[in-house]
Amino acid sequence: MLEKIKDSAAYISRFLDKEEYSIGIILGTGLGELAEAIEIKHTIPYAGIPHFPLSTVVGHKGNLLLGKFGGKNVIAMQGRFHYYEGYSMQEVTFPIRVLHELGIKQLFVSNAAGGVNPQFLAGDLMIITDHINLFPEHPLRGKNIEELGPRFPGMTDAYSPRLIRLAEACGQRLNIPLRHGVYAGLQGPSFETPAEYNWLRIIGGDAVGMSTVPEIIVARHMNMECFGMSVITNSTASPELIKTSHTEVQDMGNKAQPRMSALFKGIIEAL
Repeated sequence: MLEKIKDSAAYISRFLDKEEYSIGIILGTGLGELAEAIEIKHTIPYAGIPHFPLSTVVGHKGNLLLGKFGGKNVIAMQGRFHYYEGYSMQEVTFPIRVLHELGIKQLFVSNAAGGVNPQFLAGDLMIITDHINLFPEHPLRGKNIEELGPRFPGMTDAYSPRLIRLAEACGQRLNIPLRHGVYAGLQGPSFETPAEYNWLRIIGGDAVGMSTVPEIIVARHMNMECFGMSVITNSTASPELIKTSHTEVQDMGNKAQPRMSALFKGIIEAL
């Protein structure tokens, strides 16, 4: 694992122009075009990076973007990997290990998520304050690599209170309404039934998706500071509104991109 991480990082390092990069961004379903707001210096296809998986989901372009955003050097993943694609948890989270090796200290994660909280509406932006891990495999299962992090990492502050405060201040300044809530992570790829939505609400979920949780766990294992935001794609106000499709998820993500881009840029400028 360590050798593969170092191999991937060494390849990417050729494009860093000896500059320091400390901020990483993961662009989720329907949010890949947020990359247009980044002043891109280099675009590296995942296919060219040693040991990197390949994105197989529509809406995930599969590029690593190096550039400036909010006045800071950033590395952005234009597309992520999911457990439901058939990858192991180690493969899903491998890029997070590589980002850490490259010097990334703050990780910003975005996703499109189903609304579980009946007060949420399609198109809302939700700051993730906590998560519920419902995946069948844990990304830290197996022998622990002490060079990367402790055997039993804490998850009390998985989502940085400092970055959440910056996001709240940015939302007020830009007049962008923000929800707060708990993200429940399921393996997918099927969307949830009405009964499952009800169960998720009972156990404390506000939104549900098929990503993010493994990435955050691995990032916190390496003591990276994390911020997460979901675009709510549908509402549970009635059974009819629960229905959705991948196309609708992408469309909602596309509509939310200007607001999310402005928020991420504002938070990063304030760092």
